[in-house]
Amino acid sequence: MKKIAFIAFLLAVCVSVGRAQESRQDISISGTGIYEPFKASSTDVQVAATVGEGAMISYRFMLTPSSALEANYGITYSNKIHYLVSNTNNYMVNTRTQEISFAYVRSFTFRKFNPFVEGGPGVLIFLPIRDSTTTSLDVKQQTGIGGLYGAGIAYEISPSFDIRAEYRGIVTKVPTFGYSQLDTKRWYNISYPAIGVAYHF
Repeated sequence: MKKIAFIAFLLAVCVSVGRAQESRQDISISGTGIYEPFKASSTDVQVAATVGEGAMISYRFMLTPSSALEANYGITYSNKIHYLVSNTNNYMVNTRTQEISFAYVRSFTFRKFNPFVEGGPGVLIFLPIRDSTTTSLDVKQQTGIGGLYGAGIAYEISPSFDIRAEYRGIVTKVPTFGYSQLDTKRWYNISYPAIGVAYHF
């Protein structure tokens, strides 16, 4: 009887210690937007784009209670990139964009609010959609390497869940889809706002 009571006591202590430990990992799912700015260049190429929507999944591993490493994968459904060359030639590319990025995250705690900043490398894969929106150019998939930066805030709704909202930016070269006549020779800042839910474990 004493052994059973002792084992029960040990189990209770282990459970309480396990619950007291902070979560070291989390995974989040977010809805995202993609906003690509207007760009004009010295090569007589102007680029503009429509807004796109998508989704992103992120994984964070806490190094300390206030710093973490993050990996992201995101994809947008579609947005249209419009090129105007020498004010006469118009080209439209309906595009699906994938993001693969990694970041260092520094967070701060104010009761249930946890603002954070992040930065790291990122890759954007521009995937042309060959439909009636895309012009007759034989556009090709293109991969752009750049940098990710961002800031946001998380609100804790329970010990296991929080709601996150953030502004994310990715700096990369304007895509050409394999055509030199579409080259602006410029970089631009793509805005990727995101809002979602994170689960801590």
